[in-house]
Amino acid sequence: MSANIDWANLGFAYSKTPYRFVSNYKDKKWDDGCLSDNENIVINESACVLQYAQTCFEGLKAYTTVDGRIVCFRPDLNAQRMAQSCERLKMPVFPEDKFVDAVVATVKANKDFVPPYGTGASLYVRPYMFGSDPILGVKPANDFQFRIFTSPVGPYFKGGAKPITVRISDYDRAAPHGTGHVKAGLNYAMSLYAIVDAHEKGFDENIYLDSGTRTFIEETGGANILLVTKDGKLITPKSHTILPSITRRSLMYVAKEYLGLETEERQIRLDELTDMAECGLCGTAAVISPVGKINDHGKEICLPSGMNEMGPVIKKLYDTLRGIQLGTIKAPEGWIKEIC
Repeated sequence: MSANIDWANLGFAYSKTPYRFVSNYKDKKWDDGCLSDNENIVINESACVLQYAQTCFEGLKAYTTVDGRIVCFRPDLNAQRMAQSCERLKMPVFPEDKFVDAVVATVKANKDFVPPYGTGASLYVRPYMFGSDPILGVKPANDFQFRIFTSPVGPYFKGGAKPITVRISDYDRAAPHGTGHVKAGLNYAMSLYAIVDAHEKGFDENIYLDSGTRTFIEETGGANILLVTKDGKLITPKSHTILPSITRRSLMYVAKEYLGLETEERQIRLDELTDMAECGLCGTAAVISPVGKINDHGKEICLPSGMNEMGPVIKKLYDTLRGIQLGTIKAPEGWIKEIC
């Protein structure tokens, strides 16, 4: 039975659910982990995560499909990406198979909070890990905690996805040999000033350039970038400092295998944006946010798709991937993890 929630008016914000998964790493090994009804964390004031930001996280969703099943979308790739983040941040890898098992157990324990099919809402799933023991000198923690919590969330766009306005940022998102390719909390902390500044100046997001030459576009503060050329090819930036978005990788596959589009991952120059037909920002929360206008230091680049609705290619991509997630379109083998 579903929880007594007004699904139609649910926002995209944290809302407590009864259970979360908790596992501790101590003496160089992970314990078995368990479900807990306590949402609070008690750690020492000198815990490594508080002093040196040794933490990483993931984000995925659970849905109710058209035939009433509760599923998750490609959690194995979240497990894989968290393992890569942990290796870069000198954190112990939580075994990928146990990661998926923990996601399944947590969603199943909170199944009453998975919104019904047709509401546009979903259960957001947040796995994360942090250094938990007291550290004063600059070094990795010895002890770690891995947790997963869930939160029912409404559709990212109420009333449909309207094109947004973004700007080319003067700030750098990631250094050439830094941590831009992993989902580290510190990457998001450094983007907060830039996003608040963008909002104050009337923009919805920042597009960051490569910090080495500032001639190639990379990604935004929380999403990968998709571009559609005027001859209908789907392209996305290629860089060692871009987070490998699971949504973006899935959309590129959908474009080629479901829609028959030509796709390419390559370096994309800033001056190429004037030649594009459509643009979208992709990630777990929104799937795709259409972009209607890009402001490059006062020079406006108005996409031919306009400011009223998604462009035709971006809309086909969005509709197809959502159909795969919700069970109205047959999914590729292994993409859908059935919970119950």
